[in-house]
Amino acid sequence: MNVHAIILAAGEGKRMKSARPKVLHAVGGVPMLGRVLAATRAAGIRKSHVVLGVGAEAVRAWLENQSGQDGVDIAVQQPPLGTAHAVAQALPQVPDSALALVLYGDVPLIRPETLRALASAAREGLALVTTELSTPAGYGRILRGADGGVTGIVEDKDASPSERAIREVNTGLLAAPARRLKRWIKHVGNRNAQGEYYLTDVVALAAADGVAIKTVTATPEEVEGVNDRAQLARLERRFQIAQAEALMREGLSLADPARFDLRGTLSFGRDVFIDVGCVLEGAIELGDDVYIGPHCVLREVKLGAGTRVEACSVLESAVAGRDCRIGPFARLRPAATLADEVHVGNFVEVKKVRLGRGSKANHLAYLGDGEVGAGVNLGAGTIFCNYDGANKHLTVIEDEAFIGSDTQLVAPVRVGRGATIGAGSTITKDVPPGGLTLCRAREQKTYPHWKRPRKQG
Repeated sequence: MNVHAIILAAGEGKRMKSARPKVLHAVGGVPMLGRVLAATRAAGIRKSHVVLGVGAEAVRAWLENQSGQDGVDIAVQQPPLGTAHAVAQALPQVPDSALALVLYGDVPLIRPETLRALASAAREGLALVTTELSTPAGYGRILRGADGGVTGIVEDKDASPSERAIREVNTGLLAAPARRLKRWIKHVGNRNAQGEYYLTDVVALAAADGVAIKTVTATPEEVEGVNDRAQLARLERRFQIAQAEALMREGLSLADPARFDLRGTLSFGRDVFIDVGCVLEGAIELGDDVYIGPHCVLREVKLGAGTRVEACSVLESAVAGRDCRIGPFARLRPAATLADEVHVGNFVEVKKVRLGRGSKANHLAYLGDGEVGAGVNLGAGTIFCNYDGANKHLTVIEDEAFIGSDTQLVAPVRVGRGATIGAGSTITKDVPPGGLTLCRAREQKTYPHWKRPRKQG
């Protein structure tokens, strides 16, 4: 079946009180429009038409930067004259032989299964997605005849008291053969309280044509739209809870699913545990028996089996092997690569450095742009002085070297295999293998008459 999706994304979103177009606000780390487009692709819909209005250039720029968006066309609604008018801007791009689904860019939790059911129900006529609300104020009510068939939709502002008592409401999502939808749209008028062209009027026109109108029921949570930041936060938590429950059914152990955020994808082995307050972004891969302590941030990270990340650590674009120990309060920046059994301890920052098997930097160190061999000990306060103000330079430390506390290694520099550098040294030249290298003042002196500077006034 040739199905085209028309996604309405032209709303100004005034209640968001944001300079960013509403549909670019994220749920689960992905703009709401991206969530809807992903649902269409998962439902087998290969062609989508996004109708833009206020903020069109920002949304257009976002779409152009996304991979997999070759099947997305753009239409512009200007000025905004209602939902039927918005759909009309995209319909010329939809062939008469296609089935057209009308969706909304601010309804990010719509499921592919619902879209497939909607398309199937609309093959012979018109299909709507409806839901039931205990307090339906503000929503268009579904009108049904004596036989239970749908006869129309009345907007809340135009409804009579008896019509406002109806709990079955329109979600705005509908589908119909494009040929019929084009004809009905042409006959939609704007004689209503808002003076707009309502897409809901299509239902009465279809009923007048004797076309069968079917409904697909969805839960209120699935079809809730976002109008303000409170709703956005509510949908974010709903999305995260659903992800957490699915992951736990697959075997992930979460200390508290209500305090877990995944803004990307997670693959994991057996007996993985994630404590409270963790944020995972991008593609995350965790091996068997990985432990993630509380309040950690992982972004584009791969961790081998048995590795532990202790509390309040931040890892970005980093790779660690098996049985590593990271943190607490450690930071792994892009291109940090840890071999098996490496220790990176509290307040240690690693950037673009490869650490060999069993090497340790347990306290208060900065390691940037380097190659560290196996079995190396990096004492507290070790610094790779990698930046000369214009260029980055490489520090190389060979296997089994011992770097004493408070050592500055001024790159480019190489420390030979098995060398020991005494604490408090500033190393500016290559260090030969073995032996002890020191670079300190020859004697400690005290100046008893020296006065500390004081602030003037």
